[in-house]
Amino acid sequence: MFTDKIERKDFDKMPKEYQELLIRVLIIQTDSELGGPDLYLDSWLRQAPTVEDQVLLAKTAYEEIDHHRRFAKILEELGVDTRPILRRRRAERVLEAFRYPLETWAEMGAFGCLIDRVGQFHLEDFRDCSYLPVARIIPRILQEEKMHIAHGERILRDLCQTPEGKAQAQAAINKLYPRGLDMFGRSDSQRSELFCKWGIKSRTNAESRRAYQETVDAVIRSLGLEVPDPLAGRKFL
Repeated sequence: MFTDKIERKDFDKMPKEYQELLIRVLIIQTDSELGGPDLYLDSWLRQAPTVEDQVLLAKTAYEEIDHHRRFAKILEELGVDTRPILRRRRAERVLEAFRYPLETWAEMGAFGCLIDRVGQFHLEDFRDCSYLPVARIIPRILQEEKMHIAHGERILRDLCQTPEGKAQAQAAINKLYPRGLDMFGRSDSQRSELFCKWGIKSRTNAESRRAYQETVDAVIRSLGLEVPDPLAGRKFL
């Protein structure tokens, strides 16, 4: 595994494979940071059940957009025009999980609990990134991401206090659970291996998904809900 640490001044000296891999994964991450705000600003900011929830959604949206800005700045320093990413419609997002509307408040909670948690795992894989400008921005972003996850869990926990709410929470988990698992990509991805080879990410798709599944399954059970079939509705195994 590649263990050198690369500054911006070193990037142009790196092999083309490294350059292309880093830019590719940063484009995906930069795009994904706008996926959440696209969904809940359109659907739930004004419909959230309490003022506190509205404030938390607005704060989350601000922080996610700021995460986008931080990753975009790194790409721009590498000569990538990020304006097309900012202008993309929801249906054009790279990851499929961001293309579908959140139809219930329970789905808003499941999004935070499951989908934002995927974001946490992807960010954790960047903590020791060989490209130092990426590694430097990760700690603060991770800290904020954990708060977004906590809000989603709280929404689901509150819903689970009544039979009706618990049924809504279970339906939302059933719907978003396979999307979360699919967000890690194919387990046999050769590109995933190359990210690890070059020290860009610390885990393969399969390793990261396995760690995510262990964590999220325990959370689902702690809510008194059933863990869905991990193979049902999947597109990337």
